Amino acid sequence: MDARPQLIDALTALRDRVAAVRLPLPLPGAPRARQTRVELLAQLDDYLVPRLRAPEAPLLAVVGGSTGAGKSTLVNSLVGRRVSEAGVLRPTTRTPVLVCHPDDHHWFAEMRVLPNFTRVWLPQQDETQETPADENSPEGGNRLRIEKASALPRGLALLDAPDIDSLVVENRVLAAELICAADVWVMVTTASRYADAVPWHLLRTAKEYDATLVTVLDRVPHQVINDVSRQYAALLTKAGLGEVPRFTIPELPESAGGGSGLLPTTAVAPLFAWLAHRVQDPAARQQALGRTATGVISSLNARMPELAAAVAGQYAAAVRLMGVVDEAYERERERVNRQLAAGAVLAGDARTRWRGFPRDSSAGELLDSLVGSLCALMQCAVAAADERVHDAWRREPASGAVVFRGRGDPEAADRIGIAVRRWRRELEELAEDESRGPEPGGTGDPETVAALLAAALLGGRRARGAGEQLAERIGAQGALRLRDKAGELVTAYIDGVLTGERERRLAPLDALDVSPEPQAELIAALSVLQKVR
Repeated sequence: MDARPQLIDALTALRDRVAAVRLPLPLPGAPRARQTRVELLAQLDDYLVPRLRAPEAPLLAVVGGSTGAGKSTLVNSLVGRRVSEAGVLRPTTRTPVLVCHPDDHHWFAEMRVLPNFTRVWLPQQDETQETPADENSPEGGNRLRIEKASALPRGLALLDAPDIDSLVVENRVLAAELICAADVWVMVTTASRYADAVPWHLLRTAKEYDATLVTVLDRVPHQVINDVSRQYAALLTKAGLGEVPRFTIPELPESAGGGSGLLPTTAVAPLFAWLAHRVQDPAARQQALGRTATGVISSLNARMPELAAAVAGQYAAAVRLMGVVDEAYERERERVNRQLAAGAVLAGDARTRWRGFPRDSSAGELLDSLVGSLCALMQCAVAAADERVHDAWRREPASGAVVFRGRGDPEAADRIGIAVRRWRRELEELAEDESRGPEPGGTGDPETVAALLAAALLGGRRARGAGEQLAERIGAQGALRLRDKAGELVTAYIDGVLTGERERRLAPLDALDVSPEPQAELIAALSVLQKVR
């Protein structure tokens, strides 16, 4: 229990790096990584950092187990009175109960231990009522009820945690968080459920952390007590937990009918004596605290790289998703440029207007049709890019967390139309300025100049005569100068439209804030901790 400031600082910095981790993409392994993050924060916030800052604080034994295992009855019996409502369907599941000696009450009344839990000061009989959150705590946060009991030795606190297999998700998460805050894990199971998967998951987790652990086999019928105890011991030995202290409590009338009574003192005396020895013998206390704290710190060597790898996987998936969008829009940008060079805009009504210009079509009609054709080309390009993105994202599990704002976006056509009309207005302004220029022989009407300029830029080989007519009206130098300016303008607008639509498709992904920095920061924080140790 070396509480050097450097070690606490290193753990605090590591905790901040863990809290900054975001795992929003639904990748394989992401749920496990999110749970690892939650457990790490719980252990660092509720146990490790507070314990190192106050090694003299009471030893906290968290009693956990499955629904109906008899946790509350066991706590009540150890205390000698009812402090926690017992029963399979008890209404107090979401408000854990912590019991301590009156002289230790100040440790838990203040926020030095379990600092993320709002204290609830209500008598037991009122606990079924809805309890408002403390005004200084977030609404709906975790709450903890503190009880005092002189029967407990000084330096020991018992915490009755929610069921680890509760049907309510919040209860299961809370149970895991509280167990992570324990100096001693007291795992309770029954004769009928000692082989269930959920209790064994917690036992294996305790072994992984090398936590101070004790198991209680509860409600064992007298006629099979030896057989069940032997089988349970064999399972523990097979799991590498053969040295874990094990206590057996027979099935008694007091534990029947939902567990509303107190067990005889003799039934819980061995467990009580074991816990009391942990706090009354300095060496035993130091061993219990040191083993759990050291085990948690040592487990970081494996858990932090796993979390960092999950962060890296998130970033890699985000890069793949972004790359699909970038590639799709870049391909459409190249295709649009090829189509412009081939004169694809001068098709349909626009081509008819050009063939009839100026005899059967006015300059304004020709310009209208060219603008409409360009608008349709851009809309098709955006739709094609969106379709390609949609098809590629369907094969990416990570895309499930991103709302794709393309493929039939009703507002895309409006945005493209607005951009093309703006381009037309600037084109007309350029034509008007050039028509008033000093070039000798210029006889250009601004509207006609704008129509010929648009045809020359968008018509490709199909509108070869547009450039010649433009030179006749405003002079060769003016025509070249105007085509250069207008060519840059159309390129800028096309790039602007495609870039804007691409960024709109990427915006939901950008909002997830998936970046590579947390991976490096996690590894760096772990490296600092290892050097300090």
